[in-house]
Amino acid sequence: MTSDRPHEAVQDAGGSAHAPSSNNAAPNVLDSVFNFIQLEGKETGQQLAILNHMMGKAVSIKEGAEAVLRGNAAQLSEDLRQQVESELNNAEGRIEEISHRLEHHRRAVDDRDDFRTILQLARGHLRTLLSLSRTVTSPPASPSSSTTPQATSLHDPETTMTRIDAMTKLIGLVQRNLRVQYELDVVQVVHAVIPALSKRSTQFSRATAYRLIRHMLVDMESIKRLNEQPFDWFLVRSLALDIKHTVEKEQAIKLIRTIAAIGSQKRGSTHVPCNGAVPLSERVMRAFVAVAEQLDDPFRPVAIQTLTEIMLIDLQCVARAGGMRVLLQTLSEGPPALASLLSPVFLYIIDSPSTRKHFRPGKDLEIAFSGITDAYGKDSEHQQHLKDICRSILCMLRTWSGLMYFCMDDMRAIRSLIDTLRIPSLEPREVILDMFFELLNIKTPAWYKAFISGRRLTVYRKSGQVSEPNANDTDVQQRQPEPLRLTDQYIALLVLIFTKAGLLEALTSMFQESTTGSNLSRKGTLLMAEVLQLANKVLPLSLAAKIQLVPDVFKLASDYERGEHRIIGTSALSSIDSFNRNRTRLETTVVAAGNRPRANSVEDAIRRGQRQVEQVRIKMGLQMDDKTFQAALLETQVMLTKDHNKWNFETLLDLIEGPLLNPKRMEEAIKLSRFLRRLMNFFHPFNHRFSDIERNKTNLRWVKLGCTLLTTLLASPDGRRFLTSEDDLLKQLTRSFAQLDPFNGAPESDPIFSKKRVSETLTYGYLEMLGTLSKHTEGIVLMEEAKLFTAFYHLSELRSREDLIKGIIENIDYSIDGHPRIVLSKALTSSYKHIRLYATRHLGEMILHSPTANTWTLRLLLTQLYDPAMEVCELATQFLEEACESVDILQLVVAMQPTLDHLGNVGHGLLLKFMSTPVGFRYLFDSGYIDREMDIWFHERNIHYVIEIEVWLAETMVLIPVDDEDDVQSFEGVVPPHFFGEMAKTEFGRQTLHEKGHFPEFALFIRQHGHEKEDPELILKLKSILWTVGNIGSSAGGLPFLEEEEIIPVILEIAEQSQVLSVRGTCFYVLGLVSSTPQGAEILSDYGWEATLSPLGFPTGLCVPLDLDKFLSIPPWDSTQLSGDGDRRLIPPESQAEIEVTTAISNLSNTVIAATASRSLAKLKSRPEYQDVFSSVSMFYRALHMISTSRYRLPVRRYVFDLFDIDLDADVLRQLGESVKELALPASKAAPPQPNGRVVSVLFAAQRTHASESDEEDEVPPVPQHAPVISLRPRSTIVGFRDE
Repeated sequence: MTSDRPHEAVQDAGGSAHAPSSNNAAPNVLDSVFNFIQLEGKETGQQLAILNHMMGKAVSIKEGAEAVLRGNAAQLSEDLRQQVESELNNAEGRIEEISHRLEHHRRAVDDRDDFRTILQLARGHLRTLLSLSRTVTSPPASPSSSTTPQATSLHDPETTMTRIDAMTKLIGLVQRNLRVQYELDVVQVVHAVIPALSKRSTQFSRATAYRLIRHMLVDMESIKRLNEQPFDWFLVRSLALDIKHTVEKEQAIKLIRTIAAIGSQKRGSTHVPCNGAVPLSERVMRAFVAVAEQLDDPFRPVAIQTLTEIMLIDLQCVARAGGMRVLLQTLSEGPPALASLLSPVFLYIIDSPSTRKHFRPGKDLEIAFSGITDAYGKDSEHQQHLKDICRSILCMLRTWSGLMYFCMDDMRAIRSLIDTLRIPSLEPREVILDMFFELLNIKTPAWYKAFISGRRLTVYRKSGQVSEPNANDTDVQQRQPEPLRLTDQYIALLVLIFTKAGLLEALTSMFQESTTGSNLSRKGTLLMAEVLQLANKVLPLSLAAKIQLVPDVFKLASDYERGEHRIIGTSALSSIDSFNRNRTRLETTVVAAGNRPRANSVEDAIRRGQRQVEQVRIKMGLQMDDKTFQAALLETQVMLTKDHNKWNFETLLDLIEGPLLNPKRMEEAIKLSRFLRRLMNFFHPFNHRFSDIERNKTNLRWVKLGCTLLTTLLASPDGRRFLTSEDDLLKQLTRSFAQLDPFNGAPESDPIFSKKRVSETLTYGYLEMLGTLSKHTEGIVLMEEAKLFTAFYHLSELRSREDLIKGIIENIDYSIDGHPRIVLSKALTSSYKHIRLYATRHLGEMILHSPTANTWTLRLLLTQLYDPAMEVCELATQFLEEACESVDILQLVVAMQPTLDHLGNVGHGLLLKFMSTPVGFRYLFDSGYIDREMDIWFHERNIHYVIEIEVWLAETMVLIPVDDEDDVQSFEGVVPPHFFGEMAKTEFGRQTLHEKGHFPEFALFIRQHGHEKEDPELILKLKSILWTVGNIGSSAGGLPFLEEEEIIPVILEIAEQSQVLSVRGTCFYVLGLVSSTPQGAEILSDYGWEATLSPLGFPTGLCVPLDLDKFLSIPPWDSTQLSGDGDRRLIPPESQAEIEVTTAISNLSNTVIAATASRSLAKLKSRPEYQDVFSSVSMFYRALHMISTSRYRLPVRRYVFDLFDIDLDADVLRQLGESVKELALPASKAAPPQPNGRVVSVLFAAQRTHASESDEEDEVPPVPQHAPVISLRPRSTIVGFRDE
């Protein structure tokens, strides 16, 4: 074989695209052979044939290439060998791809075969059901014949069990392969299961039928075809069943929920909220409403939830069926879980004028207040219910929709709520007072109880009591004072509303109930004092001054004619004055680390005295003579016994902190008396004296003693020399740490620093003592000589001793550059994430507590931004954001120019802080961040911002539950930073914003869509642009943008005239942002909005309208009256018996005469001449029409079904369909009933020609010849009387 033969062998086997150019024909042929595009458009069989052909070719190429490489590898040139190997690799890749496609086709075929099998089985079960439904060959002669043996064969136990088995198997097949749902006809399934829904079938049979139909609903088309069938009557009857039929009722409700979930769609304008279409008829909805209305029904909660969900989709559907009344009643009466669910839904509906029209102003939503206003005379058990109602009202009044709605009609609803405080005998008034405390966000510390109980505040707490500093408290004095919260502007509005509605006057009336006072009246005094404090804090001076007048209280105090009034008034004023004077003193005082205590504080005299005593004691110790010193050494008992419990601790501590600071005394204690040797032996780890002491509060003093001793030793050369050459403490500590090092051989069974010893004994104190050494340069040198830092480095790699690593990180001092910082850096870059998290948190707290900005700590924290674990990056970012509140730290961080693009949204807030400085903005602009982020904010992130801030406001207002309380404080009460707002803080940023031309577009959108009231998308975008404009106007440099476009008057107009209440609220907050600058506050004052100023005269960012009614007023509206099936009247009955039965059934809807009507129906049914009426399908339809168009309670609906001896089967359904057409009153003949006509009633007796003598008391008056057209709407007058 020549050298060319191998190449020809490969080409004969198929070639490759990498073949030499002289053989280009072969690659072209291969390209056509292995081109998978040729599979498109082919049937499955053809695709399989092509793939098998490809597989054969690919296998041939692979085998040929392997043969060439196996037999002639030595004879091949390097280029040819590489070509053959390439051909082999390509062939293997093609074989893998072809195998994958063949496997996919095989699975598809198997699935198709499986689907065909399942579909065949499903159709077989469906045929079985159809055959069972056709057991009766001849229709019954009359409805009453439904009890014949022929019909009974449909429902004998064997047939029923066969039918249930077929339905269950069909459900299993549908669940096994969902494609079967699309192949079966839902109409055919309904016809097949109608016998299973019969009243004579078992409950489980009916439940299984509902379940089968539910699984057959897959899309809108299936819902539409189901609604074409007379299927609703079955649901209406099942919903009326009692608790014995729980299984059937549950499946019926599940079916209704499925129909609502799958079949709901938009109708009309796609932008109007709650304007969808739910494919449920009024008869089903009324039956469902009856379930929700029945208090003892187990399905009431799920029915109310379902009605709430449907209301959010199709408000008209629920309103037409009378569901609004039931939901409003639930809002007032509970249960609390459902009331809390309903209140935000109703507030959402109130917000928009298109949905608000379904409420009757001043009547519907005010029902929520009825639980409070009707509390008079209720027992103490009602108090818990009252708390639940107050909780619902609290949530409503903390939203713009609820607050503005309840301020209608001159705040009538709020005034009624406040007036309940005036009722002297109303016991639950304390609950209402608590609601006002929470509503105004008034926190009540523990000492408030002393005020309420009548104790004098001046003796409540001793003046010298000062709380200890907390390491977690931030150094607030080193930063700007915390601005008012965004929610404080809403609180300011609430204070204005409540004071205008008479809250202070109502509280004053509470004071007048008793001259001696009570806990309740003192709680009212406390609320009044807090309201006055709030007014000073959040309201402009002109408004706050009016509130501070409290004229009613001063009028009582100055009433010299009635002594009791004067006592009450002066007592109230005295309590308020005492509260204000002692408030600051009683609040907890925390002295943060690094802060100098105030020189004029109450505790300053005590602190000065303590310092003087300390200085005198140290001075006397240094001047101690030899005899006294020797006596002190003996008095400590250290020289006499090794039992530390017998030592005189106070003398020992005084000796260490005083005389031993004298170098002469130190030398004497070391060399002559051997005092220090004995004392240091106590602290040696391997002596098991100090290291074995139990860790408790009492024994912590020995740790303090050890730290003080090391500080004293470091203060003198003799002490340092003693620690270095004569004492083994540091060496033994090094050996103790080495016991944990796996590189030093097998670990000991009970090391000094074991987990148990560190947690239970004073062994942990060694870490504090080493931390004391690290505070001094000499101590660090000693630790270096003892190789303690080397031990720390080894320990940082131990995963199982995170407690020891955390203790080292926490106790070492990092103020001196050197090994301590290297130890921290090593912990920050540990291979274990939990160690890095702890070290990052410790570093962040160090930065926050440091009085000055340290470059090295910031560099280490910036390094953590690049940690592989995102949790560490997020933690470092949080600390950086908080630290950058300080301008000095922010400038240092910006100067370091960190790269934050890899953090994504995590680093977004930090980058926004960078933008607020000129250097940071220039850095971000040069990196391309500004242009990129501006486009994102302009098109997308503005929307995210408004959603984020509204969710935060809802969480802060406790409107929605929060799992993690830390999430609520994510913005720390400040408006979250906005890109355009930060951009307007620098000159370069304003120039860039002006060049982009975005602000004129914002102003144009506000002018065009400021009064939008229907489109939710436009409303959301309007809110986002309003927030953008407000953030830009919150800085002095950004306000000229608003002035140039003259947009402030437009925002004011929207705030006062918009029909969407949440948009008004957004404008209210935006105007507060605009008032953050003196110029903005001055502009708003010209339009009747006054800003709140600080004591120094600077705006606080709060702004309220002077004309409150103009801002809170809502344009009046007429409630919408929806027409339903009740307006489709029926032809009046002709026979006397039908008229009597119809009238009695109609009277069942009237709760006043329902009992009488029920007794009359029972007597009528017992008479033989009425049997035909109660077995008539047309009469049955009249009864069904009445309960489907009027309000009937659930027991009454059940009673109506039980009256008729008719079962719902195929023939009855057909006759009901005929009755719909026959009994419908033509539109041309439909006329309103005569108001003055005598209405037939079962309340009064009269002569009846066919009545027996013994039934005189049951006789009813005769019916006029021309009976009026019967209206099946609920009666609003007493039946039986003529209007005069």
